[in-house]
Amino acid sequence: MNEENVVERVCLLALMKKEPEETLSDIQKMLVETGMFDMKECKSVFKNLKEEQYISEDGGLTMKGVMEAKLAEEMFKQ
Repeated sequence: MNEENVVERVCLLALMKKEPEETLSDIQKMLVETGMFDMKECKSVFKNLKEEQYISEDGGLTMKGVMEAKLAEEMFKQ
């Protein structure tokens, strides 16, 4: 993943931190409500993350997604 793609990293981090009862749609709505982007762009980012195999078909993170989300978490802590 490109170092500069903060939006994708924020999405992965949000998925990693989600509560068990939250769905992929809940996470998308929450991110849109932050004003980071609109729903169309949000869905596009999530579709791209699925195509790049960071998100599984069931909406969870793949091992690749978990690793990238953990890197994002460390990046934002600095």
